[in-house]
Amino acid sequence: MYHAPLPLFPLVKNAEGWDRGVLESFSVTENPSLILASNSPRRRQLLALAGWKFSVSAANVDESQRPNEVPADYVLRLAEAKARAAVGDTDQIVLAADTAVVDGMDILGKPKDNAEAIAMLKRLRGHTHQVYTGVALLRLSDELLLKEVCVTDVPMRAYSDEEILAYVQTGDPLDKAGAYAIQHSGFRPVDNMSGCYANVMGLPMCHIIQMMRKRDIHPNTDVFTSCERLLEYRRCPVSEVILSGEM
Repeated sequence: MYHAPLPLFPLVKNAEGWDRGVLESFSVTENPSLILASNSPRRRQLLALAGWKFSVSAANVDESQRPNEVPADYVLRLAEAKARAAVGDTDQIVLAADTAVVDGMDILGKPKDNAEAIAMLKRLRGHTHQVYTGVALLRLSDELLLKEVCVTDVPMRAYSDEEILAYVQTGDPLDKAGAYAIQHSGFRPVDNMSGCYANVMGLPMCHIIQMMRKRDIHPNTDVFTSCERLLEYRRCPVSEVILSGEM
């Protein structure tokens, strides 16, 4: 993990809204300028690819879905709630995310037991569902907030009942939304996906980079090469489109 300071341009409010102010650099020798509002090891792993030093401050929030709440609104609301629940100093920025597995318009949470995990995996088998991740970036000094949502189509392969049972017996599905981890080396439930793999893991890095750029925070590494290497892509199929602002 890199320990360089994060270059930040503070924003000042004028008659037309927020604009760039004077360049300054916040020291990260004691308190990192960036807080990740998540205990997820997968999100920590992905965020570390950018070379930013960050701390972790996660709080439990009510994840109940509201009546008639669509998936995009749901994940954005929870991402913002997680960001606002994080504890930090006024010179810090909080990054929070919430990921939901969506089949049709149904949000599939974490299974409560093995039977529910089996039922979810059978439901998702052999067809394409979506994974939504809402991301919130909150500056604590003035509560200026950026939010984005990333949606990835996830085509599940036609795995067998025996494979489902073997995977469920590992215990891995019980703390995973939709009862699966896309990166699980023994199960590998996904077939020929062409969208953002990092999004399905819980943190769409290209969207994160875009949001950070709006705060004049830039990666300290070649994050795209590192992401492709981690996710075993020869070339990411969506990063150029996302970073160009077309997606």
